[in-house]
Amino acid sequence: MDQLVKQRSQALTALLALAIIWGYNWVVMKSALHYAGPFQFAAMRTFFGALVLFLVLYVMRRSMRLTEFPTMLVLGLLQNVGFTGVLMWALVEGGAGKTAVLTYTMPFWTLLFAWPLLGERVHGWQWLAVISAVLGMLFIFDPLHIRADAFSMTLAVISGISWSLSVIMTKKLHRRHPELDLINLTAWPMLLGSLPMIAIAFLVPAPPIMWQPYLIGAVLFNVILCGAFAWLLWLFALQRLTAGVASMGSMLAPVIGVIAAWIQLGEVPDAMESIGMVLIAFALLVISWVTIREQPKPVKAI
Repeated sequence: MDQLVKQRSQALTALLALAIIWGYNWVVMKSALHYAGPFQFAAMRTFFGALVLFLVLYVMRRSMRLTEFPTMLVLGLLQNVGFTGVLMWALVEGGAGKTAVLTYTMPFWTLLFAWPLLGERVHGWQWLAVISAVLGMLFIFDPLHIRADAFSMTLAVISGISWSLSVIMTKKLHRRHPELDLINLTAWPMLLGSLPMIAIAFLVPAPPIMWQPYLIGAVLFNVILCGAFAWLLWLFALQRLTAGVASMGSMLAPVIGVIAAWIQLGEVPDAMESIGMVLIAFALLVISWVTIREQPKPVKAI
C-alpha cells in the first residue's frame, strides 16, 4: 500500500511539472516572437522536436518503423501546421493567456467530433461541459463589442479544433494498431508535419531571425522540455494513474498560462474574458471528471 501511495505521489508530481512546463511555455512562445516569425519558430520547434523524439526512441530501443504513411502525414499536418503553426500565428496579435484558454477547448471539440466520427455520443454531464464551453467562448469573443484581436481568437479556436481532429485520428489509428508505440506515434507525425511547416516558414515573408540568447533558449525549452521531457513525464504519469486523472492534471496548463501571462506580460483579463475563462475551465473539469468516472482502473505500465 505504501508503495502504491508513493507511486501515485510521484505520478502527481510529474503531472504538476508537466502542467507548469506546458503552461509557462505560452509566455515563452509569445516572447520568442520578438526574435522570429511565428512560422519560423513553429518550424524549428517541430523539426528539432521530432529529431529529439527519434533520439529517445533509439535510446529506449523502441521501434522506429513508419506505420500507415498517409495517416501519419495527415496527423502531422493537423498537429504541426493546423495546431502549432496556427497557434503561433494567433500569438502574434493575441495574448498568451487568452490564446492558451481558447486552444485548450480541444476536449470540447473532441467530444463533439467523436459523436459522428467515432460513434461516441455526448451524454449526461458532458452536455453541461458543452454548454459551459460555448458560453465561455461567447464571453471571451464578446460579439456585441468586436475586439481588435477577434482574428487572433478565431485562430486560437481553429488551433484547438485541429488538435481535436488529430486526437480523433489517433484514436482511430490505435483501434487499427493497438500495439503501436506512443512515442513512435508522436515522432513520425511531428517529422512529417515539420516539412510543410519549414516550407511555409520560407514562403511567408518575415524579418530575419534574430539569434539572441532568449530565442535559442525558447527553442531548446520547446524542443527538450516541452517535447521529449514532457512526453516522458506524461507516460510516467499515465502508467500510474487513470487516463482521466492524468488528463485532468494536464488541464492545469492553460490556468498556469493565464497566470504567467498576467504576471510576466501584464495581460490582465477584463471582466468578460475572466467569466469566459472560468466557464471554459469549468467545462474542462467536467470533461475530466466524467472521464475519471468512466475509466476507474489505472492504466498498466507499458
